Amino acid sequence: MNKMLRITKLLVCLSLITAFLGCNATQKKESTGEYIDDSAITTKIKTGIFDDLRLKSLQIEVQTFKGVVQLSGFVDSPQNAKIAGEIAGLVAGVKEVKNDLVAK
Repeated sequence: MNKMLRITKLLVCLSLITAFLGCNATQKKESTGEYIDDSAITTKIKTGIFDDLRLKSLQIEVQTFKGVVQLSGFVDSPQNAKIAGEIAGLVAGVKEVKNDLVAK
């Protein structure tokens, strides 16, 4: 019985250590908090783009990684690409905007 209790404690400790290590951020991986923040940023940008009648929101892709936003897809004019970039830059938490939108 004592041996079984030790094994159970060891397994619980190992699973907790694994869970905590899984939440760490690296250069190529976000922490859980960063992922949630980036998801909120992406949602706010998509909402802003959707609310602007000059932009066709279904043709614009928004991705956020550690506060850096990348816009990709197609817009009708270079001016619309600039507008989308400005909308993204106004969202709180955005560190940089990489505007890769292409004017058709």
